[in-house]
Amino acid sequence: MMRAPDLLRLATAGSVDDGKSTLVGRLLYDTKSVLADQIDAVTRASVDKGLDTPDLSLLVDGLRAEREQGITIDVAYRYFATPNRSFVLADTPGHVQYTRNTVSGASTAQIVVLLTDARKGVIEQTRRHAAVIRLLGVPHVVLAVNKIDLVGDPASVFAEISAEFHSLMNSLGWPEGCVHAIPVSALHGDNVASRSANTPYYDGPSLLEHLEAVPTDPDTAPIGFRFPVQYVIRPRTAEHPDYRGYAGQVAAGTVTVGDEVLVLPSGTSTTIARIDTADGELESAHTGRSVTLILADEVDASRGDVIVAVDGAPEPRQQFTATVCWLADKQLRTGSRLLLKHGTRTTQAIVGSVESVFDEQELTVTEGSTLELNQIGTIAVTTAEPIVADDYDVNREMGSFLLIDPQSGNTLAAGLVGDALSHLV
Repeated sequence: MMRAPDLLRLATAGSVDDGKSTLVGRLLYDTKSVLADQIDAVTRASVDKGLDTPDLSLLVDGLRAEREQGITIDVAYRYFATPNRSFVLADTPGHVQYTRNTVSGASTAQIVVLLTDARKGVIEQTRRHAAVIRLLGVPHVVLAVNKIDLVGDPASVFAEISAEFHSLMNSLGWPEGCVHAIPVSALHGDNVASRSANTPYYDGPSLLEHLEAVPTDPDTAPIGFRFPVQYVIRPRTAEHPDYRGYAGQVAAGTVTVGDEVLVLPSGTSTTIARIDTADGELESAHTGRSVTLILADEVDASRGDVIVAVDGAPEPRQQFTATVCWLADKQLRTGSRLLLKHGTRTTQAIVGSVESVFDEQELTVTEGSTLELNQIGTIAVTTAEPIVADDYDVNREMGSFLLIDPQSGNTLAAGLVGDALSHLV
């Protein structure tokens, strides 16, 4: 039986006019992930614009405002595949005011493709995105030095930009071997899907070859089983009069029939009697698998509770330090009363204080009392109900949360449990 190709989640980031949309369009085009009628439409639109070759950026700039302005505004998810791997790509905006969208797109990524224009090098937005990517715990990053065909001495330009970028990433504490730089021309396809003869100074893989080789295993510290309960299934049928199943997705670890577990925050202990799926029963389930757990005892568990392994069970928290990226136009102030959504639980929360603010350009942390749009800082949080959370640097799934406006329901901040800024400075 053939093994199905594995899945890699990636995101793009970069400044305006660095050619990000063209690069994404080139990836889709060269992997034959675009329908013929889409190519025809892009070709016609390119001719109308007076271009001699298809403008591949039109394949991804789907909103009318994006097409008119020539920029990317919203996060869009693209799907493509090679014989070796399937890909989900979050195409994020480059404007400073859309940094919040970059946070959203990169939050689940296993690698980020960060673009820079070879004529500009590492600029302010490159540094901002690098800091955000590191803060979010993305395991791998590749710098695509685009428009390399437009500089006079591409070899020296690439070497200089690559050295500066690696120095930046080292200062951010990036692990060795997780940062790469590739010279590309998205317009002509050099080093995008295949290696180009136009860059003899570069002997590494093409961007697509690199994406196919990136490890997809979680790069986090090992923790025990974590299972946020999403829904309690009670069919109440003649065939299953006493059925009570707890549906959700395994957030960390592995669970096996017969394992002893705790239901948190109550602390009730029981064992796993059965693991159900739409395709039948399983003996065990691992991270990312959606299942329904049948417990050996009747326990009081509902949506928002977390079923965990007895060994290494986390202590439910109501007071903790967190790092947040503020995504709203209005300020975050000390004493703000908000809603906090962690996993499947939503509870009231108070921001006790804004303890520090991160300067992503100087890579320094200063004292502060408020957070503005796109600022990153450390805050103290108190919740009305306990949450079952791990530190973000241990597990991204169980260490992340959202802060929500209780009146409008709008998302105000993306949060990471723990002082993630301590890893950046």
